[in-house]
Amino acid sequence: MAVVPYKDNSADKKSQVAQMFNSIAGKYDFLNHFLSAGTDIYWRRKAVDELKELRPARILDIATGTADFAIETLRTAATDAHVTGVDISEGMLEVGRRKLAAKGLGHRIQLELGDSENLPFKDGEFDAVTASFGVRNFAHLEAGLAEMRRVLRPGGKLVILEFSKPTAFPLKQAYNFYFRRVLPVFGKLISKDNSAYTYLPASVQAFPDGSDFLAILAKVGFKEPAWQPLTFGISSIYTAHN
Repeated sequence: MAVVPYKDNSADKKSQVAQMFNSIAGKYDFLNHFLSAGTDIYWRRKAVDELKELRPARILDIATGTADFAIETLRTAATDAHVTGVDISEGMLEVGRRKLAAKGLGHRIQLELGDSENLPFKDGEFDAVTASFGVRNFAHLEAGLAEMRRVLRPGGKLVILEFSKPTAFPLKQAYNFYFRRVLPVFGKLISKDNSAYTYLPASVQAFPDGSDFLAILAKVGFKEPAWQPLTFGISSIYTAHN
């Protein structure tokens, strides 16, 4: 059974995830930085560094949220690069659009409401496809990854940043305590959403991370899947080519 934000809600996972992110959109950036003690900024920089050699001109950022990762990709992209960010939450996109306007980046990054499992783009349209803390929210993981591969040009690069599960003692125990006991309390207090930050640890626990995720990438057709754990395995960078 799929992990969903609102267990008493009969809506499907996709609808519930959109509802959840619409609910917390205004507090999302603050909570990201606060609950990770700013480490999420470092993780995004490390993930975007994976695009340095490619210097892509056409980038698609899946589950773009408030556009932090889309903005960061410009640092290693071609000088004339254009980024398209797609998300199922209009609330998150609206926060992202205000951020782009404030930074004067509206001409280089376009944000669109869209479904990762049914992308409105041509085959091979992008040089790079990225996703930051979003793929574990897919209703159908393999279908979403297959769509990402479809719109990636031959030789293009996939970069995914996602939470993972530490395995070494005592970090594993400390991580589980924080994720299950501390994070939901602060998340609920600040976001005012009772379920969003209990869904987060549950979705991370259910996600097939590490070598299991590499196997899924290979199954849907990606080449050279690789995995780089960050911060003792709390998050991971996954890369592959089309």
